Amino acid sequence: MTVQDLDPSAAAGAVVDDVLADLDGSHRGVVVDSPPGAGKSTLVVRAAGHLAAAGERLMIVAQTNEQVDDLIERIAAEHPALTVGRLSAAGYLPPDRVLACPSVKVAQKADDLADRAVVIATAAKWATLSDGSWPWAIVDEAYQMRSDMLLRIAGRFERALFVGDPGQLDPFSSVEVERWAGLTWDPMRSAVAVLLAHNPELPVHRLPVSWRLPASAAPVVSRAFYPFTGFRSGTGPGDRRLEYGAGGMGTSYDHALDEAARSGWALYELPARHALRTDAEAVQATAALAVRVLQRGPVAHSERGSQPVRADRIAIGAAHRDQVAAIRAALGPHGTGITVDTANRLQGREYDVTVVLHPLSGRRDATAFHLESGRLCVLTSRHRHACLVVARAGIPELLDAHPSAEPVRLGVPVRFPDGWEANQAILAHLAQHRVAAHA
Repeated sequence: MTVQDLDPSAAAGAVVDDVLADLDGSHRGVVVDSPPGAGKSTLVVRAAGHLAAAGERLMIVAQTNEQVDDLIERIAAEHPALTVGRLSAAGYLPPDRVLACPSVKVAQKADDLADRAVVIATAAKWATLSDGSWPWAIVDEAYQMRSDMLLRIAGRFERALFVGDPGQLDPFSSVEVERWAGLTWDPMRSAVAVLLAHNPELPVHRLPVSWRLPASAAPVVSRAFYPFTGFRSGTGPGDRRLEYGAGGMGTSYDHALDEAARSGWALYELPARHALRTDAEAVQATAALAVRVLQRGPVAHSERGSQPVRADRIAIGAAHRDQVAAIRAALGPHGTGITVDTANRLQGREYDVTVVLHPLSGRRDATAFHLESGRLCVLTSRHRHACLVVARAGIPELLDAHPSAEPVRLGVPVRFPDGWEANQAILAHLAQHRVAAHA
């Protein structure tokens, strides 16, 4: 019997057991690929407890302070007897959720945390250390970590577990990086890519189940962004349901909301037109859809029970910060509490309903930034129940006019799928759930 033959819980459990077995082996490193919502943080917390129980001192590397604080909160809740150190910069102010954990100690120097079984910090903070080492490290969001950052902290640990999502946003830089493309030490390759290039014998595990994405979304996201490492939903058709307490008024917004509740997806399509990046009509539609969701009193029914979908369970995603600012302004007081952010900052977060302003909406061209598959993957994989995409008509034609033509460089692995292919796959699915703005 293969993992695919098992029920979702058993399949996921079998992979986690294999990962923990490898931690007890002789491998210097273990890699775990995780699709959206597959329990990556749960694995990190469990692995930390497993290593600590074996008497191993452990450092955990995350990419942002928010991720560090999330892990601290979860480890303290799951392993209350485990002593945890939070290594921070001078200006860090611990949030209430960290201060509420009695087993956690916050310090700016590693020496002050020498008595802690687990020490957690951002990669940037670990890179400032000039001495000190740990037998084990867990690197969270390892695909979003640049390889040069891994090189800076590699001397701090002997063995490591790398956990991350290979389908989401790549590491990025605000400087030109073409000069390093194809080199074995290219700093813009992910930590995992460089690790495996130099250590191909390391075991690689793949979590097979997404517990976030519903049965309506997991196959779509899997085919579009994970064609060779597919996954399935932890729930089946009908296990989750979104219903509204108030009926619609027959507007195109209500038609889109009804379609999203029925199928899990909706494409709210505006007339084809080239527009500014902060397209006023698209911004207004994106904000109005999110507010309309809230106004209709949605209730989410799932394996967790039935819960009202409040503002903090609704998110709006966009590609650019100026679009985010425009949408926040358009929301007004009716949208108080709704999260609005870029794909970079929404990464790793989960909501019941999401509204997405498509990165290619209204554009004259399809640049590498807007075609990056990881950006669209993040935007379309944050939801537990429904995702509504706002876009102007004409994106398929735009893609046909701008076929993928990135230069091919020696020594650079070809990524699958590329952004052109992923966008076509998502748009082909959304076309089945299209609601015209003038309907």
